[in-house]
Formats: sequence, structure tokens, C-alpha cells
Amino acid sequence: MTKRKIEYWVIPPDADGEFVANMEEVLETYEKAYNPDCPVVCMDEQPVQLIGETRVPIPATKEHPERVDYEYERKGTASIFRFAEPLSGFRQATARPRRTKDDWAHEVAHLLDTRYADNERITLVCDNLNTHTKGRSTKRSRPTRPATTCGGSISFTPPSTAVGSTWRNAS
Repeated sequence: MTKRKIEYWVIPPDADGEFVANMEEVLETYEKAYNPDCPVVCMDEQPVQLIGETRVPIPATKEHPERVDYEYERKGTASIFRFAEPLSGFRQATARPRRTKDDWAHEVAHLLDTRYADNERITLVCDNLNTHTKGRSTKRSRPTRPATTCGGSISFTPPSTAVGSTWRNAS
């Protein structure tokens, strides 16, 4: 048994003013007071492995919990898209077979077309992946209603942190 503890955190690059400036922008976004007209929405993705049992589990009894064999069969992968508006308590998760630029654009478009259809603007905070930019959607993944065409700017933060972007619903 070891008593060693490890703390994990993002260590910024040496003398990187861009990193610091972008982190300050994200922290300022998180400090904003709640505004239902321009809510701050956080988004994250999680790749998952889909697995299946190779043996039938043994049901639980009064003497022991359910027993599941450690061996499994790989059934593929999926991507979980999660949205949260922490200051209102809203959260939503959806699953897609993969994580592509189109998948991300479809998820954001759906969010704008449904929950935020009446909002002129939302601030979207998400990690810095190559799929998370306004220009990453294709014609078939753009919102179906012109009222949700995204506008505004995206501020990129360093990898392993977050992206703060304000999205405008054009009327």
C-alpha cells in the first residue's frame, strides 16, 4: 500500500500569453451572472466503448450480489454529447454512433432549434477540438430554420481547457 498522492491539473506552457488570455476569457464567462436571455451553456463529449456480456450473469441473492464475468464482447463505440446550463439546472445527454464535425453541428443546431429557439444569443463553452467551430458544419447539418443560423465569434482556448463562443439566433 502506498500513501503517495497525485494531483492533476493543467500546467500552462511557459511564458504563453495567449494561453493566459484565453483562460481569463473562459473564467470571465463562468463568472457572469445568470441571464436567461443569453444563457451560458457548457458542452462536452465522451467517447464510450459498447460492450456485451459473454456469459449470463448470476442473479443476486441474500448471500451475495449479482455476479458478472469479467470477460466481455466488444460491440463498437459511440459518442455521448452532454449539454448543461449550470445556473439554471438544465442538462441533456444524447448518444451518436460517432463524433464528427457533422455530429457536433447537428447537436448544436438541435439545441438552438429546441430549447433555445426563442433566445437571440447563447454563450457556448466547450473543449478545444477540431470539430467545434462555426465553419465545421456542412449544408446537411446546419439548422433547418433560418431563425437559428449561428453568428457571432468563437474564442479558442488552449487544448485541454475550453472554448467560449457566443451564438446568435438571427431573426
